[in-house]
Amino acid sequence: LANTFDWKEFCELRPGLILWLLLNLAMAVQQYRLLGYVTGSMILINLFQGFYVWDALYNERAILTTMDITTDGFGFMLCFGDMAWVPITYSLQARYLVHFDPHLSLLQLLLVLLLNCFGYFIFRSANSQKDAFRSNPASVTVKHLQYMQTKRGTRLLTSGWNQ
Repeated sequence: LANTFDWKEFCELRPGLILWLLLNLAMAVQQYRLLGYVTGSMILINLFQGFYVWDALYNERAILTTMDITTDGFGFMLCFGDMAWVPITYSLQARYLVHFDPHLSLLQLLLVLLLNCFGYFIFRSANSQKDAFRSNPASVTVKHLQYMQTKRGTRLLTSGWNQ
């Protein structure tokens, strides 16, 4: 296990993101305890961020091409950031909504939903394109992209979503 288990890769996603999701759900429970119902904003926060966590875990192999894995060392800063900073700070939106929910109308909630879906489409498309380029620059889907060669010998995308 010691030779095959990568602590850096494990800590990068799983503990912090799962704790973030659990903290968000706890905030929804707390809001329910205080108000007797869960507001639309709290539901959206939990859906959006829950989907992000699911997507990150589903696409976990993509982190193998990120700077955190390829370049950064694994020490206190990365471990603390992944396991404490991420869940505590990323769940602040849900924490805020427990006591200060704006009580958005159905139309406002739908607009927020549409904006989030559009933004997530851009996010996922850009990251998938970048990962595909890093993994196999000769692939049909990314070989047309322009890039510049860095001093380290890596390729930096200058076209596509990363313009």
